Amino acid sequence: MQRLNNKVAIVTGGAKGIGKATIKRFLREGAKVICWDIDQAAGAALLDANQGTPLQFQQVNTVDRESVDKAVEEVIVKYGKIDILINNAGITRDATLKKMTPEQWKTVLDVNLTGVFNCTQAISEHMVQQGAGKIVNAASIVGLYGNFGQTNYVATKSGVIGMTKVWARELGRKGICVNAIAPGFIATEMVGTIPEKVIQNLEEKTPVGRMGTPEDIANAYLFLSSDEANFINGAVLSVDGGLVM
Repeated sequence: MQRLNNKVAIVTGGAKGIGKATIKRFLREGAKVICWDIDQAAGAALLDANQGTPLQFQQVNTVDRESVDKAVEEVIVKYGKIDILINNAGITRDATLKKMTPEQWKTVLDVNLTGVFNCTQAISEHMVQQGAGKIVNAASIVGLYGNFGQTNYVATKSGVIGMTKVWARELGRKGICVNAIAPGFIATEMVGTIPEKVIQNLEEKTPVGRMGTPEDIANAYLFLSSDEANFINGAVLSVDGGLVM
C-alpha cells in the first residue's frame, strides 16, 4: 500500500537536489505533489522527467508573501486541501564573522527563516480547517552544533528548530504534527564548493563511512509525512550517518 495515497503535498525548493528526490519519492508513494521553486527551467525539466504523474510546478518565491498566498489559493482551488508541507528550500552564503556582509546575512535569513514562516503560516491555516496535516522543516546538524564560517546559515537553522517546537505546541491539538530533520553533509550542489580533502575527512569521521544522499533525506521526509508518524510532534530527526553523537 502506498504510504501517501491521495495526499496533497507541497515541497519547497523542489526542483533540484533533496527537493527533487523527495518529490520523486512522494510520487511513488501515491501523493499529488506541487513543486515550489524559483527556477522555472529546472521546474520544467522536473515536469518533463515525471510525465504521467500528478506533479504540478508553481514558480514561487517563498520570501514574497504575496507569491506564497497566490500559490496556496491555486492549490486549494484545484485540490481542496493541503495535507503535507515540506519546507525544504534553503541557501548558503558562507563567510567568517569578520568577512560576512550585511547582504549575505539578510539573504540567508530571508530565504531560510522568513520563507519557512511565510509558507507555514499560509498553509497551516488550511490544515487547521481540515483538522489534520504534516509539516516537516529542513534544519541541519549545524543548527544543533554550529559550524565555522556559517553564522547566517547556523542562525537560520537554529531558528527553524525553535519555530518547529513552537508550532508543534500551537498546532498539535489541532491535528497537525510539526517536525524537523537535521541533515548531515549530503551530496548535493550545495556542498559542491567544499574541497575534496574536507569531504574525505568528513566521510572518515562519519560512522557509516559516506556522505548522505538526497534519497536518504527524502526517506526521512516521507516517514515524518506518513501516518506512521502520527504521534511524533516537535521532534528533530538527525539524518547524518552518526556524524555527531
